[in-house]
Amino acid sequence: MFPIHSKAVDQELTFRSQPDQRKCRGFNMRVFRWSQAMIFFIEEINQNPALLPNITLGYRLYDTCGLTALSQRTVLSVVSQPMKRNSSGVCSSTSIPIIIGDSGSTLSMANSRLLNLFHIPLVSYFASCACLSDKQQFPYFFRTIPSDVNQASALARLVKHLGWTWVGTIGADDAYGRTGIDMFTVEVTRLGVCVAYRVIIPKLPTQQQLQDIVRTIRDSTARVLVVFAIEEDIKPVVDEIVRQNVTGKQWVASEAWVTSTLISTKENYLSLSGTIGFAIRRAEIPGLKLFLESIQPLAVPYNAFAREFWETQFQCSLNTSLPIASTTDPLHYNHSCTGTERIQDTQSIYYDVSELRVTYNVHKAVYTVAHALHNLLLCQRENGSAFTQQCPDIYNLQPWQVVEVLRKVNYTNMFGDMVHFDKNGDPDGSYDIVNWQRVTDVGPVQYVTVGRFDSSLPKAQQLVLNQDKIIWHGETEEVPVSVCSVSCSQGYRKITREGQPVCCYDCVFCAEGSISNTTDQAECILCPEDFWSDLHRSHCIPKNVEFLSYSEAFGMALAATAILGAVAAMAVAVIFFRHRDTPLVRANNSELSFLLLLSLILCFMCVLTFLGQPSRWACPLRRTAFGLTFALCLSCLLSKTLVVLMAFKATLPGNNMARWFRPPQQRLGVFLCSVLQGGICVAWLTTAPPYPVKNTWLYRDRIILECHLGSVALFCCVLGYIGCLAAFCFILAFLARKLPDNFNEAKFITFSMLIFCAVWITFIPAYVSSPGKFTVAVEIFAILASSYGVLLCIFGPKCYIIIFMPERNSKKYIMSQK
Repeated sequence: MFPIHSKAVDQELTFRSQPDQRKCRGFNMRVFRWSQAMIFFIEEINQNPALLPNITLGYRLYDTCGLTALSQRTVLSVVSQPMKRNSSGVCSSTSIPIIIGDSGSTLSMANSRLLNLFHIPLVSYFASCACLSDKQQFPYFFRTIPSDVNQASALARLVKHLGWTWVGTIGADDAYGRTGIDMFTVEVTRLGVCVAYRVIIPKLPTQQQLQDIVRTIRDSTARVLVVFAIEEDIKPVVDEIVRQNVTGKQWVASEAWVTSTLISTKENYLSLSGTIGFAIRRAEIPGLKLFLESIQPLAVPYNAFAREFWETQFQCSLNTSLPIASTTDPLHYNHSCTGTERIQDTQSIYYDVSELRVTYNVHKAVYTVAHALHNLLLCQRENGSAFTQQCPDIYNLQPWQVVEVLRKVNYTNMFGDMVHFDKNGDPDGSYDIVNWQRVTDVGPVQYVTVGRFDSSLPKAQQLVLNQDKIIWHGETEEVPVSVCSVSCSQGYRKITREGQPVCCYDCVFCAEGSISNTTDQAECILCPEDFWSDLHRSHCIPKNVEFLSYSEAFGMALAATAILGAVAAMAVAVIFFRHRDTPLVRANNSELSFLLLLSLILCFMCVLTFLGQPSRWACPLRRTAFGLTFALCLSCLLSKTLVVLMAFKATLPGNNMARWFRPPQQRLGVFLCSVLQGGICVAWLTTAPPYPVKNTWLYRDRIILECHLGSVALFCCVLGYIGCLAAFCFILAFLARKLPDNFNEAKFITFSMLIFCAVWITFIPAYVSSPGKFTVAVEIFAILASSYGVLLCIFGPKCYIIIFMPERNSKKYIMSQK
C-alpha cells in the first residue's frame, strides 16, 4: 500500500444520492519510486537461492492516495479476496498473510485497528507515530522506521545542544504531527526550553488559514521552528512563506520532509536555507537505478501506475486500451508516445537514488517479511521449531502464524545493519542529521550529513554533531540565536515575567554579598561569612579586614600625637628636674609633680596599645593600662588638691591637720587609690577579660577587628572609678580656687579637671555611636585630650614662668599676695 497519488478530488456529499467513486490526483514520483523499489526487492528475493528457495513471493500493489477511507477500503478488499489463480494452479490460501504499508501514521492506525479483527500483521515503512508502539491497541503492528519517541527526544536534545531556548512548533493535523509536537514539547520543556507557539496545519487549509499560520511564524520572536509534517502538508505553508518573502527563520525538519525534493527547491531555498533535521538512515542499493530506468509502461505484468507515470513524465498519451488505475481519471495530452522513450533523457526524482532513505525502509520491510517466511520454511524442514510447537504449512499460511515469527526476526542485512523489532514492534532509533546546503547560488540543494543519532548507544554517545560543517540560515556559519530573553551574564539572576513562560525573564543585578557565577542563574548565592561579592557580583572575595593600624595615615597621626605628648611630659620632667631647687618647683610638691608626669607619660604611651591588630594579649593590655594609668594620674591630682587645701588650713591658728598630709601620707593615698583600681582590673582579667572579635554585623562588606569588653559591668566600674576620682578632685579644686595665694595650684587643677570631665562626658555618647575602628579612635581622642589638658593646665604655666619669667620664680614673689 503506497500513496502514489497525494490527494483526492473533493466531493460534495448531499446524503441524497450515492457518492461517486473517490478519485485521486497529484501523481507522486517519489512514492512511485518506493513502489517500484518494492517490486525490485521482491524480484531480488525470488532470484536468491539462499532465501526462500523454491518459493516465489507474489504481491498486490494498491494506491491509497493518503486517505483514511480509501486506505481502509483497500484493506477490506485485500482481506476478503482469495488468492488469484495462475498457470501453475490455485493457491490454497484464503487471504493475504501480511500487508506492507501504509505510509502515514493516521492511516496505519486505522488500518491496524481493522486488521486486528483478522490477526493480520501490518509492517509500515513510514508510519513513525509513537502511539503505534502501544501493543494493547496495535498488537499486530510492526515498522522499519524508528518511533517518533526517538526523534522527539533527539530533536529536543539538538535544540538544547545548540542553545535555543525559544522555539516554535508546527504540526500536521494528524496523529504524526500532533503526537510529534506534543512529545517534542514535553522533552524540550524538561530540558528548560520554552515553546513560543503551537500551530496545526489543516489537511485542506484555506488561504486565510495559511496567512494566519505565516503571520504567527513571522511575528514571533522565536527564530527557530520545529516542523512535524509530511511534505504534502507542509508544502502549502512553505509556498505562502515564499510568497510573503519571510526570511530569518531557522527551520528544523522532521524525517518526513527533511530530504523532500518537493520542498527543497531553488525557489524555496531563500526562505528555507540552512534547514537542519533528522533523516532516516540512507543506503546505496546496487542495481536499483538500472531497474528504475528499465521501466516499461506496457510490460507484463501490466502496471497501471507505470503507465500513468510514463504519460506524466513525457506529457503524452499512450494509445492502448488497457485499463487505468481505478482511483484516477484518464489523462489526455496533445501528442502521443510509443513507450520506447528514454527515461534517462528527462529530469526526474524518480530515478534519483542519491537519497534512498524511505526506500531503504521499504527494503528492510520486504526483506524482514522474507526472513520471517524463510524461518518458517526452515522450521518445516527441521520438523520442529522454537517458534511454535508445530510448524505451520508455509503453503497454507494463516496470518497469526506469521506474527509469531515476525516478532523474533533478527538478521544482518547486506548493508551491515542489524534488523530486529523490540517488544513494541519498533526498530532502534537511528538517524542522520542533515543540513540543506548549496554549492553555488543557482545550484541544487544538497543534503549534507552533519551528524547522527543512535538510541542504541549509551546516552552520552547517542547525539554526535559536527557544527563546523553546518551552514545556517542566511548562509552563515554562526549558530543563530533564538531566545525569549538574552542570557543573564554572571553577576545577574533571572526574574520570570509574570504571565509568561519561564524562558522569558528579566536580569537583575545580584544584591551585595551575593554572586552568580554561571549564566542564567535563577538565584544568587550568598557569600560565606568572611567573604564578600566583588563589583561584578561574580566572585566571592575575602572581606577587607579593618582595624586602626600604624600603617595608615590616621593611625600614624594618633601615634605621633601620643609620642609627642609623652616627649612633652618628659621635657617638663627634665625642666622640673633641672629647676628642682627653685621655689616654684618646691612649692608645688615636686615629688607628686614627678609622679604625675610619670603617670601622664604612661597615659600617652597607653595610646599605642590601642593601635594595631587586636590580639589575645593586646586587648586586656589596652584596657588595664588605660584604667591604671589614669587612676594613678587622678590620684596624684587628688593628693595635690588635698595638699593645697590642707596647706591653707594649716595657716589657721590651732589647726593640726597638716600633719596628716605629709609626703608619706601623700604616697599612701596615691598608692591606695591606684591599688583599688588595680583590684578592679584584676577582677576583670580573671572573670571576663577583653578578647579580640571579628565584627561582621556592623558592616556587611568588611570585617572589623576589635576588642570585646568581656565584662561590660567591670568596664563600667573601671570607667566609673576614674570618673569618681575626677569628679572628687574637681570639686575639691573648685572649692580651693579662691584661696589667697599668688600662684594658686587649685585653679590649674580646676581647669584641668574641667577639661578632663568634659572630654570623658562627651566620650560616652561618641563611643557608643561610633562605628568600627572609629570607636577606638574616639577612645584615643579622649585619652589624648584629657592627658594634654592635664599636662598643659598643670605644668604649662609653671614651665612658662621657669623658662621665660625666671624673676617670678622666687620665694618673695610666691609668698606675696595680690
